[in-house]
Amino acid sequence: MATTTAPHRTPAGDAEPRRPERPATHVPGDAGATGADLLRWATAGSVDDGKSTLVGRLLYDSKAVLADQLEAVERTSHDRGQRAPDLALLTDGLRAEREQGITIDVAYRYFATPRRRFILADTPGHVQYTRNMVTGASTAQLTVVLVDARHGVVEQTRRHLAVAALLRVPHVVLAVNKMDLVDYAEPVFTAIAGEFAAHAASLGVREVTAIPISALVGDGVVTASPRMPWYAGPTLLDHLERVDVGGEPAARPARFPVQCVIRHDGARHYAGQLAAGVLRVGDRVTVLPSGRTTTIRSIDLLGRAVGAARAAQSVTLRLADELDVARGDLIAPVDAAPAATRDVEAAVCHLHDRPLRPGAQVLLRHTTRTVRAVVREVYGVAELGPNDIGRIALRTAEPIAADAYEDARETGSFLLIDPADGATRTAGMVGAAPRGATDADA
Repeated sequence: MATTTAPHRTPAGDAEPRRPERPATHVPGDAGATGADLLRWATAGSVDDGKSTLVGRLLYDSKAVLADQLEAVERTSHDRGQRAPDLALLTDGLRAEREQGITIDVAYRYFATPRRRFILADTPGHVQYTRNMVTGASTAQLTVVLVDARHGVVEQTRRHLAVAALLRVPHVVLAVNKMDLVDYAEPVFTAIAGEFAAHAASLGVREVTAIPISALVGDGVVTASPRMPWYAGPTLLDHLERVDVGGEPAARPARFPVQCVIRHDGARHYAGQLAAGVLRVGDRVTVLPSGRTTTIRSIDLLGRAVGAARAAQSVTLRLADELDVARGDLIAPVDAAPAATRDVEAAVCHLHDRPLRPGAQVLLRHTTRTVRAVVREVYGVAELGPNDIGRIALRTAEPIAADAYEDARETGSFLLIDPADGATRTAGMVGAAPRGATDADA
């Protein structure tokens, strides 16, 4: 059941908002940020809902903008005849985007506050760039869906919410933007939040946090707005800093895709990044797709022997037995290993201009494994065009060990590659159902 944060009343104020005096931020990787965890998040929403302006405001008000960046934005804004800096230019980096005033590609930004580090993806709002939104949100732990308070929930809003549900993004935030253009009216916000929550519930989204904001003015983005005394929930930055994203991959069964095999001191070591769970020395594991079992003899992290490794850590493993293990194999616990199969059904978003049809010969890339495959069926339609979302059946030349996407995003996703030119054609999610995200709903 989807839920929204209920608005609460706070004492009214009438002070003009200004750039807040927040502590200086740290560049990701600096010593000052080592204690903060990392949040990957993406923006989504319809055209002109203010996504780029929101991101620019967040960067500006949190003092995560370098002086030369701000000077470039001010210069470009002045050349356009604008009196104030257009903060959307902080993320609309492509020349074509700046000339048209729209977002075309996914713009990634890295910044940090004393509480947390962030990687954000500002995604396009146009229907024809749905594939870009899929790219930006595919690794996101949180998606901010913007809605223009004047227009409410529109078709593209519902489509982006459906994509977020399909991608199993754990946390969804509804940012009702441009509240300044509806006189900061509480009933407008409440009605939009209710409609959005109802649609989210129908898609299986478990949690929605609704926040009223004005990205242009700065209300509710970094500091609370005195113009909305009826709202006592968190600002957007407060929520981004405090939302709990820890422990999700580590709580699942261990998955270790082998990236490369290293021979050292007469022994074979297997290097890679632990995609999920925890592996410990002495654990009984199986190597897929062969199904051979063995025990973890040692684990090295940054050149040092450790007793255990957690999700997202890059390590090398040494096994107790000399098995035939190669790049693309998956090491998993004996009692919680995925099944190896050659038949895959999946929800997909087609990314390439060349349609995807039954009979297409492709390469399927799953974690570090690449195998040949054929598209056996495209359900419901004759073909999938660019930005189409649908469901397909595949047959692979060799078995792959994949989880259902709803159970593990890291090992439940794959790409289809054109074997002729290496172009990425399709993004897939094993076993996922594209509820509400089909092309017919757009």
